[in-house]
Amino acid sequence: MTFLKVSDLEVEFCVDKKKITPIEQVSFEMKKGEVLGMVGETGSGKSLTAHAIMGLSSLVGGKIRGRVQFGDKDLLSLSEREMQSIRGSQIAFIPQNPMTSLDPVYRVGDQIVEGLYKHRKISKRAAKLKALEIMEKLQIPKANHVFQQYPHQLSGGLKQRIVIAIGLCTSPQLLIADEPTTALDVTVQAQIMRLFLKMTKDKGIGLLLITHDLGVIAQVSDKIAVMYAGNIVEFGPIKTVFNTPHHPYTKALLNCIPTIGMKKGTLDAIYGNVPTVGNYPPGCRYQPRCPDRFAPCGTIVPKMTKLAEDTRVACHKYNGSKD
Repeated sequence: MTFLKVSDLEVEFCVDKKKITPIEQVSFEMKKGEVLGMVGETGSGKSLTAHAIMGLSSLVGGKIRGRVQFGDKDLLSLSEREMQSIRGSQIAFIPQNPMTSLDPVYRVGDQIVEGLYKHRKISKRAAKLKALEIMEKLQIPKANHVFQQYPHQLSGGLKQRIVIAIGLCTSPQLLIADEPTTALDVTVQAQIMRLFLKMTKDKGIGLLLITHDLGVIAQVSDKIAVMYAGNIVEFGPIKTVFNTPHHPYTKALLNCIPTIGMKKGTLDAIYGNVPTVGNYPPGCRYQPRCPDRFAPCGTIVPKMTKLAEDTRVACHKYNGSKD
């Protein structure tokens, strides 16, 4: 059963008296116990989409439009006070940069249990035991000692795991993780991914995983959403999209993955850069970089076309456009 459904999500900011919309027509859905991987180059709008789902964009002057159905609630229709009771409790967010997301003047243990005090009726002893349990699951050595330390006393990898512990501590229904394994080595990264998988399958937690690492996405995701310049250009089951990608951008991303034994100089690269907000090209936003572009691409915005039960793509090659 779908428990998160995002429909026509749009975020608008006013910069120098000019309106810009870095996120437009973003739609996807998730089921309980499902892992949805969201991928795309830097500047594609992945993090901003996550912020909009949690209503955070409005706190910095953004206007959020569309619909975010979470269970029986439309999150965009709730007041800020109502959203505060959901953030950190039913929906948890693991931010991208642990260096700036941890408060330097509080011990990390106090920051982990803060959410428990706010959202759960729990004693100090029970909160600490819950925090230590999560820390040990995250392979944090000498958890009781680390619990008493300040962020500046920890390595980047330990800070990352503390931020993950903060997100997991309240046992949320939906976990949004923005590059959660960036500062971790490959071994610890695999341990964290296994923990995420166990949580989603055993407890029915939904995981929206934002990352540049297509290898991680391939290992843990059930579905994938490929973003480019504020739009989702392809959405579908992970095996379907990886084995038979349809959008030229998805194909280009997959061709950029190095493989064992490949010859020197054969690794592909995507021509050009993601366009900046406010400078999106007309028609398909990928068309200046696309080797398959044809007449409609430069003038008409492609609609999301359903190819199969769970597979959709926004490309003129699949919506009936002709040369």
